[in-house]
Amino acid sequence: MIKPTANISAVRRAVQECCHKPVTVKLDMGRNRRVTFHATVNGVYPSLFTVLPDDSRFLGKTAYSYSEILCGRVKLRPRDAAKT
Repeated sequence: MIKPTANISAVRRAVQECCHKPVTVKLDMGRNRRVTFHATVNGVYPSLFTVLPDDSRFLGKTAYSYSEILCGRVKLRPRDAAKT
């Protein structure tokens, strides 16, 4: 199946719309390891974005590049305020 064409600027705009809003982050870490956590998009910069996990004990990576979304390693989904 052919993936829809997207570019870095479209991904950057989509992440910027989620800035300071609650999201669900899904990470594909390879070899059947996946991590899902709730966070808030904290900062949007020219080459990366940062997230602030809701769990203060989270010890994972919290800065991601836009290319990781294009490759499918990181997925962001806006969280409903009613479901939290």
